Amino acid sequence: MKFLDEAKVYIRSGDGGNGCVAFRREKYVEFGGPSGGNGGRGGDVIVEVVDGLNTLIDYRYQQHFKAPKGTNGMGKDRHGANGKDIVLKVPVGTQIFDEDRTTLIHDFTTLGEKFVLAEGGNGGFGNAHFKSSTNRAPRNANPGEVGEERWIWLRLKLIADAGLVGLPNAGKSTFLSKVSAAKPKIADYPFTTLHPQLGVVNADGREFVLADIPGLIEGAHEGAGLGDRFLGHVERCRVLLHLVDATTDHAGKAYKTVRAELEAYAGTLADKIEIVALNKIDAVTAEELKKQKERLKRASKKTPLLISGVTGEGVETALRALVEVIGEAPVSNKAKAGAQAEPSQAEPWAMPPG
Repeated sequence: MKFLDEAKVYIRSGDGGNGCVAFRREKYVEFGGPSGGNGGRGGDVIVEVVDGLNTLIDYRYQQHFKAPKGTNGMGKDRHGANGKDIVLKVPVGTQIFDEDRTTLIHDFTTLGEKFVLAEGGNGGFGNAHFKSSTNRAPRNANPGEVGEERWIWLRLKLIADAGLVGLPNAGKSTFLSKVSAAKPKIADYPFTTLHPQLGVVNADGREFVLADIPGLIEGAHEGAGLGDRFLGHVERCRVLLHLVDATTDHAGKAYKTVRAELEAYAGTLADKIEIVALNKIDAVTAEELKKQKERLKRASKKTPLLISGVTGEGVETALRALVEVIGEAPVSNKAKAGAQAEPSQAEPWAMPPG
């Protein structure tokens, strides 16, 4: 399955059916009176959260959704049928924004949640509706109301309990593959991860969902590298695990680079609880490890954990630290299902401009 976390969609609800002007014409019945029926109501556009989805890829191939119009009223007091509603199915964690991309219309966080995005127009009244003691033969009817139309943006923010952040090649994908059944792409070049990955982690009998996102580089908030749009996928996390590569030139500077991007991001990521870990400790000497640890401690103002995603050293300690922050709140079943339904390689258009 391809991964897409943002899509622009045009929606239009159905117009209401027109009312009918008609009179009863029957042999031997004089002054039969008005018999025009009302028009049917137009179909609504409804957005529903369903299970089994973890991407907006369906809206890559279809961007226009129009609900059918209500049927016009007819003679013999026959009312028109209502137009059928159309349902846009989205994964949990989807947000709907107006065309300006800033006005939030609705945020879906619960499986099975529904939201009427555009209501269909009401049907017009037929002339039978206007009959009264003083108006015995009305010859007027109402047209149906016009439906609503608009362009919207669908934006997916994955739901996870904890998130991994760091520079490219900090070992985030290796860590995720070590602690869960997820199988992200792992290679020795930057930006191996092109789209978010989810994994279900079991630590001391406690399950939680861990999210891995593409690496951040200096200037990501200005579009450098893969940009910082993917940070939206860890906005809902309760805690961030910040991995710093022990083999980098200066662990403290690497930490500050990522922190600067988190603070520049338009959100609350910089205020989230952060656990700092020095990764790849198996690839450096004891003397270099001590030096990098001190640099990272000065930069982060906290004692970093020492871990190795390859050998597994210190991994359990990091997981226990995450569990301690996450607490005992049950993880979302949909988040677990999404983590187990791993998306495949992203297409070029699924990535932000860099």
